[in-house]
Amino acid sequence: METHTGHTGHHGHGGGGWRGAAQATLHCLTGCAIGEVLGMVIGTAAGLHNGATVALSIVLAFAFGYALTMRGVRRGGLPVAQALKVALAADTVSIAVMELIDNTVVVGIPGAMDAGLADALFWGALVASLALAFLVTTPVNHWLIARGRGHAVIHA
Repeated sequence: METHTGHTGHHGHGGGGWRGAAQATLHCLTGCAIGEVLGMVIGTAAGLHNGATVALSIVLAFAFGYALTMRGVRRGGLPVAQALKVALAADTVSIAVMELIDNTVVVGIPGAMDAGLADALFWGALVASLALAFLVTTPVNHWLIARGRGHAVIHA
């Protein structure tokens, strides 16, 4: 696995390949999942309209996704502005695809958006949506990394 200062080999995708794409996707999924789940929980608990809940989830998914990447590259010594540029370049397409897939799935599962926090349908829909987002986004990241884009910019 590739390692660079302060941003250790949990990515391992500097050279591309399917394993690297899966690891890049898993990294993005971590931030997305934190934001997505938090947004859905807050929106549901607060009784927000479904559209507001989805919007909150998307905003938080991007925020947490970028924050996790910035944390790693900041440890490598990059200043905040440069770290933000790297995070935007590395994660924007990946997070956008994940959010499109996972929110489409959650909204498309009958009753999922109206289920309560104690309802298995709520949590099952979230887990299924994130799993499908991972499966769809991995080939996207493979394509990006093979072209020196997406998570490949972290290693540049």
